[in-house]
Amino acid sequence: MSLSQQERHMDVSNTVDINDPGEVLSALRSILDARYPGFDFSPVDTLMADFCRLYRGDFPQYRACETTYHNMAHVLDVSLAMARLIDGYDGSCAVEDAVGPELALCGIAAALFHDAGYIRRRDDNSCSNGAAYTRIHVSRSVEFMSEYFPTVGLQAILPVCSRIVHFTGYEQDPASVDVQSTAEYTLGSLLGSADLIAQMADSEYLDKCRDDLYGEFVLAGIAGEGDLEGYKGIVYRSPQQLLESTPDFIHTVIEERLEGYFNGIHRYVAQCFNGSNLYMDAIDRNRKKLELLLASAND
Repeated sequence: MSLSQQERHMDVSNTVDINDPGEVLSALRSILDARYPGFDFSPVDTLMADFCRLYRGDFPQYRACETTYHNMAHVLDVSLAMARLIDGYDGSCAVEDAVGPELALCGIAAALFHDAGYIRRRDDNSCSNGAAYTRIHVSRSVEFMSEYFPTVGLQAILPVCSRIVHFTGYEQDPASVDVQSTAEYTLGSLLGSADLIAQMADSEYLDKCRDDLYGEFVLAGIAGEGDLEGYKGIVYRSPQQLLESTPDFIHTVIEERLEGYFNGIHRYVAQCFNGSNLYMDAIDRNRKKLELLLASAND
């Protein structure tokens, strides 16, 4: 398979098409069924089917996904990374520290719907694009899961999913999430790590930041050239400025979140790749590529 094909739709290992929900589902089930033989992971099939319906606009009362960065492929990529992290962690840790199959199911469910808060209801005319909900999308994802999970008999996993999904966003400090156990904090750290490493390792990450993420930030009122109505966070005035800030963003994310809040738990994914952390290797390549591009532009 050529590199150009990999860039368009393959995961970091060049083995799974992240634009193909069926292929990702097969990979998820293969990983989970091998790690936890005998456990019933059939709910993952239902979750994947309904995730696809939601993002394609076939879910009752909801529009299709409108965000081009936080889209279906992103969520599938994160879900695959989550399964690999769970597998690597539980395959390496002490038995008493394992998250186990029940929490593993919670982790995959939360991964699949961690960005559901970007999806607008059909009767929502308060904005033109779900990206407007960037700053509150995690709490909106909790609202969606709270409505949806009971309809498919998964109300039992809702409390855990509702807590750990906050590890993927910036609305709430991960250290302040009211988790119920050490294992649950571990699961949240795995989810938060999966969300970060999957997107930053994307071979098209730099282009997507410039072409897609910046546009979402504009719609969210946290980027652009005009008055941002009192927003006091980081403001990006142009796609170029966003790119120029990305190397520092990558460094900060690694130090403060991956290594800090999440205790370096991303390292366990290497167990799935014969000891190589393909995600962090790809992130480093992206950072170096961008630094070279920025340096050449300033020559």
